[in-house]
Amino acid sequence: MQAILTARRGRRGARLAAVLAALLMLAACSAGSTGGAPADKDKLVVALTGEPVNLDFTTTAGAAIPQAMMANVYEGLVTLDQTGAIRPLLATKWETSNMNKSYTFTLVEGATFSNGAAFDAEDVKFSIERVKSSAWLNGLKSKMDDVQDVVVNSPTSVTVNLARPSQAWLYSMTTLVGAMFDPSGVDDLANNPVGTGPYKLASWARGESINLVARPDYWGAAPGIKDVSLRYFADAIATTNALSSGDVDVIYNMQAPELLSSFESNPAYQVLEGTSNGEVILSMNNKAKPFNDKRVRQAVLYAIDRKAVRDTAWNGLGTLVGGPVPPTDPYYEDLNDRYPFDPAKARALLKDAGAQDLKITFTVPTRPYATAVSEIVQSQLRDVGIDAKIASAEFPAVWLDQVFTRHDYQMSVILAVEARDLLTMFNNPNYYIGYDNSKIKDEAAAADASDEANYVEGMKNVVRTIVDDAPVDTLFIFPNISVAKAGISGLGANSVTEALNLAPIAWS
Repeated sequence: MQAILTARRGRRGARLAAVLAALLMLAACSAGSTGGAPADKDKLVVALTGEPVNLDFTTTAGAAIPQAMMANVYEGLVTLDQTGAIRPLLATKWETSNMNKSYTFTLVEGATFSNGAAFDAEDVKFSIERVKSSAWLNGLKSKMDDVQDVVVNSPTSVTVNLARPSQAWLYSMTTLVGAMFDPSGVDDLANNPVGTGPYKLASWARGESINLVARPDYWGAAPGIKDVSLRYFADAIATTNALSSGDVDVIYNMQAPELLSSFESNPAYQVLEGTSNGEVILSMNNKAKPFNDKRVRQAVLYAIDRKAVRDTAWNGLGTLVGGPVPPTDPYYEDLNDRYPFDPAKARALLKDAGAQDLKITFTVPTRPYATAVSEIVQSQLRDVGIDAKIASAEFPAVWLDQVFTRHDYQMSVILAVEARDLLTMFNNPNYYIGYDNSKIKDEAAAADASDEANYVEGMKNVVRTIVDDAPVDTLFIFPNISVAKAGISGLGANSVTEALNLAPIAWS
C-alpha cells in the first residue's frame, strides 16, 4: 500500500510541477497581451485537439472530421441553434403528414456547392439515398434506416417518406448524416470535401492544421472572418501557451482545466463554459472476457467513484448523470443512485463471478482527458482487486483501428460526442461495445413510432434497461470550455452538435 501511495504522490507531483511551470510561462506571456483585435480582422486561428485522419466522415468515425467540416464546408436541410432547437438551413420550411411518416421540405433558392454546381432537390435525394448505400461506412448511417423513399417534387421541393412514424428522424437530419452532397463532388471526400457551406478547404497540412477560406459565392450571410486556420495540438499545455503568446486566438474545448484560472483573472481573455453532448464513457467489451459477464461489469460500476474521477481528472467541471444520456436530451433522468460508490459490493460481485484478482488491459487513447481519467480509474479498480494495465493507443488512428473497428480491447475510455447517440451505441450488437440489444430493440422502435409523450417515457425505460445491464460506465458529461481573446464575438458556448460553427465568429 505504501508503494502505491508513493507512486500516486509521484504522479501528482509530476503533474503539479508541469502545471506550475505552465502557469509561470502563461503569466510571462500574458503580461503584455491585450487580447484585442489583430491588425488583420479577416484572420482567425483556433486551437483544437484530435486531428482528423482524413476529411471523409461518411467512411470514417470520430468527432474530429464533423467538428471541422459540418456547418463550415457541409450543411444540412436543418440545423440546431445553441439551445438545441431545430432550425431551417438549406430548407426554408418543412411540413409533416401521415403521423410524421412524410416530411416535405421547401429548399432555398440560389445555393451552390463549392465546386460551382447548383443545389436542388435532386441533391437531397442523392445525399439521403447515399447514406443508405454501401458508399457510407460510418455507423451513424443507421439513423437513416427508416427512410423508405425520397421523392423530388420540383427543383425546390422534396418529400422524404419513412417506413414508420419517427420522433427522432428530423433530429438526425441535423447531424452529419443529414449533410448535403453534390453527385459530382464525392470522388475524393477524404481530401477534397465539396459542400454548400460558407467555407471551402484551402489547404491541409497533415499533423498541423486545416485552413478554410470564406466562399465569395456563398448563398447565405457572409461569415464574420474570411480566413480560418484550425491548428491541432496534442499537448494541452502547449495549447494554452500558444494562446498566451498570440499564436492562436481561440482554444475551443479546452483540455487543461487546471490552467483556467490564469485566463479567468486576465481581462485580455474571455472564458466560455457551456454544455456538451459529450459523455466520458468507460467502455467495456461486452463480447470478450471478463466483461461478457454482467456481474463483472456491474462490479466495475460499483468500484468507480465518479465524483472523485471528475473532480480529480477534470477539476470538478462536468455533470454527473449516472447513465449515457446528457441532461439536454428529452429522455434524460438522473440515474446516479443506480450504482453508488460501493467497493464492498464490487468485491462481492467479483467473487460471485469467480473473477477475483482479475487482470485486464485498459486501452487508453492519447487524449488529455483520457490520460487523466485512466489514472484514477486504474487506482479505484485496483482497490477492489482488478489490476488494469494501461496500454496507450495513439488517437485517432490506432484507437479507431484497434478498439472501434477491430474490437480488440477489454476496457477503454472515450469521449462520445455525437448528439443523441444512445441507440447508435446500444442498439447495434456489432458496435464496438458489443451490447446485446435484444432487450431494448423492440421498445426503442415502439417509442420512436409513438407520440412525443410516449416517446420520452419509452426511451427512459430503454435507458434504465441499459444502465441495469452495465455495458459501460458514464463517468461524467464533458463540459465545453473555450478561451478566446477578448476581442472575439460570436463563439458559441454550447456544443450541441459535433460541429464547430465558425461563420458567426468575428473580431469586434
